[in-house]
Amino acid sequence: MIVVEVLCVLFGVVIVFLVLSAAVRTVVVPRDEQVFLNRLVFRITRVCFEMFAKESRPYKDRDRVMARYAPTSLMLLPLVWMTGVIGGFSAIFWGLRARPYEHALILAGSSATTLGFERSDGLAVHLLVIVEAMIGLGLVALLISFLPTMYGHFSKREVLVTQIHNWAADEGGATPATMIIRAHRISGFDRLHNAWVNWETWFVELEETHTSFPALTFFRSPTPDRSWVTMSGVVLDGAALFLSCINTQSDPQAAITIRAGYLSLRHIAEYFAIPNDPSPAPDDPISVTKEEFLAVYELLASEGVPVRSDREKAWRDFAGWRVNYDQTLTQLASLTTAPWQPWVSDRSSTFRRAPVYRRNLNK
Repeated sequence: MIVVEVLCVLFGVVIVFLVLSAAVRTVVVPRDEQVFLNRLVFRITRVCFEMFAKESRPYKDRDRVMARYAPTSLMLLPLVWMTGVIGGFSAIFWGLRARPYEHALILAGSSATTLGFERSDGLAVHLLVIVEAMIGLGLVALLISFLPTMYGHFSKREVLVTQIHNWAADEGGATPATMIIRAHRISGFDRLHNAWVNWETWFVELEETHTSFPALTFFRSPTPDRSWVTMSGVVLDGAALFLSCINTQSDPQAAITIRAGYLSLRHIAEYFAIPNDPSPAPDDPISVTKEEFLAVYELLASEGVPVRSDREKAWRDFAGWRVNYDQTLTQLASLTTAPWQPWVSDRSSTFRRAPVYRRNLNK
């Protein structure tokens, strides 16, 4: 019997340690930690939500359902953590001869919630009750600090999403061609330099926040026609079109913005085990066809935008930029069920979900 009690105590200690590790790695550690418990919660929750967001339903209805997916999963995490702490300490208390098990379970629940309605016996149990109460309060404190941080990052992200949408949107939705045409009409591309700088900063912040807090990836924009993924595509394609097609003084900042963008998207994609080629060749195939590109080229020319005369070179240059982010962009759109967007979410994707348990790619 003593062996069983010792094993029970050790089992409880392991459970508590794993739960605390998950909580600390989620909230405190500033890097993209692969936390099995969190991935399991998000995977199960997503399966449940996808049952009510089938592709046969109108997109606005699906968006309304999936908009609750990430917040619900996030709020489930502290409940799962607290349940794990209570379960672990109940095993410890039972191993320390708090009998029957119902008493050990109630004692653990009473201690974790700091309600203190269950009496404990023995010095060791008393001390563990105090420790569990401190852990319970710590988890609550982590949650209180975690949510404002998450929503602060979300709000900052959406400010730039809205700005990009305002630059690029017309009656048919937001497109990179519209962004360039509008910039040409308003300022003759003078204001685009500052925009590239702002969007480079946005991509850098996007990488930092969405790898430190991966749940942000699934937080959807307030309106169903916007997404951080599709607006990323608008900026990147807009910069690629500007560099490859527009007959004006070259702006190196546009190239820097593209680099910041595809590196950001790659690092976010790596967390979800989305494959990408870190060194693609300029002539590797992309999902945008030459005919689609030439249609946009003709549109720019018809709107009075000064375009380069060599269409073939413009196409090769555009494809050489696009290949850096093409696969990553379309698969992130699939992962996040992004709204319809030309050259982004309207492409077929071979995205396959990663296993729930896997090692951190950065280790």
